[in-house]
This record gives sequence, C-alpha cells and structure tokens, in this order.
Amino acid sequence: MAKADRQAMTTLSFNPPVRTLMGPGPSDVHPRILGALSRPTIGHLDPAFVGMMEETKALLQYAFQTRNELTMPVSAPGSAGMETCFVNLVEPGEKVIVCQNGVFGGRMKENVERCGATPIMVEDAWGRAVDPQKVEDALKANPDARVVAFVHAETSTGAQSDAETLVQIAHRHDCLTIVDAVTSLGGTPVKVDEWEIDAIYSGTQKCLSCTPGISPVSFNEQAQEKIRNRDHKVQSWFLDLNLVMGYWGSSQQRTYHHTAPVNALYGLHEALVMLQEEGVENAWARHRKNHVALKAGLEAMGLSFIVPESERLPQLNAVSIPEGIDDATVRRRLLDEFNLEIGAGLGALAGKVWRIGLMGHSSRAENILLCIAALETVLGDMGAPIQTGVALAAAEKSLQS
Repeated sequence: MAKADRQAMTTLSFNPPVRTLMGPGPSDVHPRILGALSRPTIGHLDPAFVGMMEETKALLQYAFQTRNELTMPVSAPGSAGMETCFVNLVEPGEKVIVCQNGVFGGRMKENVERCGATPIMVEDAWGRAVDPQKVEDALKANPDARVVAFVHAETSTGAQSDAETLVQIAHRHDCLTIVDAVTSLGGTPVKVDEWEIDAIYSGTQKCLSCTPGISPVSFNEQAQEKIRNRDHKVQSWFLDLNLVMGYWGSSQQRTYHHTAPVNALYGLHEALVMLQEEGVENAWARHRKNHVALKAGLEAMGLSFIVPESERLPQLNAVSIPEGIDDATVRRRLLDEFNLEIGAGLGALAGKVWRIGLMGHSSRAENILLCIAALETVLGDMGAPIQTGVALAAAEKSLQS
C-alpha cells in the first residue's frame, strides 16, 4: 500500500465526549472504578487474580444479601445472566409461569421457548407491578409448572414488583423462581436469602456504577440441586454452570473454562468495595432521597409519572411526555446542548415517556439539578405547557430536607 494511502486511512484514537448519563443505563462510572479498569492486566489464573475472584464473590454476596455459595459474575452482560438462569433451570417440555409487565418479561418468554419449554404468560399493564393474584391463579391452573419467572424492577417502565410475595406464592406451588434484578441491585432492597429467591441475575452498569459487560448471578441450594440433576444437557456450553463452576467454584484448584474479562472484573471489584463502604442500606436510602427530589422538581414543572407511587422504582423514572412535544427532539437537544442523556420509551411506551435514571454514581444532587434545569430550558423553548421558574427551588428544598 502506498504511503499516501496509508496516511489517508489513518484513524485517531477515540476520545468520547463527557456526558451525564441519566438514562436507563449505563450510568455514570465513578472515577475510582475507571482507575481500577486501567490497572495492569494479569492472567485469569494468576494467584493474585484468583484471590480477587474470591473477594468479588464475597462482595456480591453482600450486595445480594445472601450466603449462597454459587454467587458469581457471568462474563457477559445482564442478558447473559438472564440466559444463564433459564438454560440451567429450565428443561425441554416443562411449563414456566412468565410474568410480563414490560419489555423484559417478553425476553424471559423468549428464553423459555428457546429452552424447548412452554411459557404460561401472566400479563399486566405496562407501568404496573405484577399482580400476585394473577400468578396464584396461573399456578392453580397449571399445577405441573416448574418455575416462576418475573422482573423485580422493570427497566422499560420503572415499575417494581413485590418480589417477596411472588416468591412465596411460587414456593407454595413447588416452583423455583427466577428473578430479574438488573435495575434493582444496589438501588432498592434486594434480599435474596430473606425472600428465599432461588435464582437471580443483575447487571453491573446500573446501580453498581460499573461498566457494562458483566452479570452478577446467585443460585440457592434448591436451584443448584435442579442443575445437578437435569435430564438434559444444558443447551449452552458457555453458560453451563456445571462447567463454569470449575473456574469460579473453588479457590484451591481452578479449571480453565474461559478467559475472564480481567480488567472489567477489576472495575466490578472496586464498585463492590465502594458499595460496601457506603453500606447497601445507605445506598438504597440515597436512591430513594434523590428520587423524591427529582419528583419534586418535575411535578412542580407540571410533568407526571406513569407508575403509581407505591409501585415506582426510585432509580428509574418513567415520565409522561407533554402533549405536542416530540420525544426525539428533546433528547437530542439535551444531548447536544447539555451533554445530558435520558432514555426513550420502549415498546408500547415509545414516544410516550422519557426514562430518567438515577442509578449508582448518577444518583447525585448535581445531576438532578442539571436534569431539571435542562428540561425546563428545552421544554420552555419548545412551548410545552409547563410551569417555569419553580422546579429547581422545589428540588433543592427536597434535597435539603
């Protein structure tokens, strides 16, 4: 290739713009975690790395509020955590009760079908919690069901379901439970042992403030018993926990399974250390306090939430778009003029709501005030029917209380 051609093809290093991330994820990553990602790479079987793996497992047990031995990070994003639970716990020909009140219940259905099992759907309106009575009725109508699957914190709507009650219902009917805690872990109470959750998965890029690409999971002894005594081989080699545990299961002898994302796990370890330093209960309280402040400002402006307050996630706020206002135009202006990202609605809520995240390091007073001021500026300029000049004061008053 000629020198001139090589010069013409030269590409500079990528330097991303500095954004404030207040969408449904990823959230802002704390500088301490970014620093951890840049530490020297070592081998995934190095004794020092193995020691960090053990610490990471213990820190995840704290985050999940569990003593489950099988608690670990899957080397892939939250969707792989979901698939890990389903391919290990669901066998061909089984029935699975799947609760859907948003996008991610639909993804659970897809996983059940791909496992060769039959999903029995329990559907609720988008923006509402899963109705426990509907689950009870579905289990009575399908006494041969083996698993109940539901989303604790539905990212597409900002609705939070009563995980403890749903697990109790499932267990009364001799079913295992699979719980999606991608948006709840670290931001709102998740109590795996107290609620007796059998299998749960999450993601690192939301309330844990880490980068995307890893999925924490935890399985209790009942779930492990099902995995050990399957009639069919797990359909995914990479996600087969019978194999993965050869790498993650013992601190004494590690069996090579895959090359773990070493630096990404440095970041997760640091994120979990920070959660431990803050205290998980304090993290839950911070997310709640900041939600109340954001709510005060948005409602003073005249905006409203689609989820009833008793079913609302503090860290993911689905806000109705004012009549006559174009969703994409507002989000583009926020990004271009304020370097602020908020999320669009998904599925049935596309074009109807904005999803404003207050997750992890993004859940800070300065972010709340930036978001409110920026929205007021853009919406006022577009002629939206809002109240101006009152939202910031309302949010600040809430933050100071």
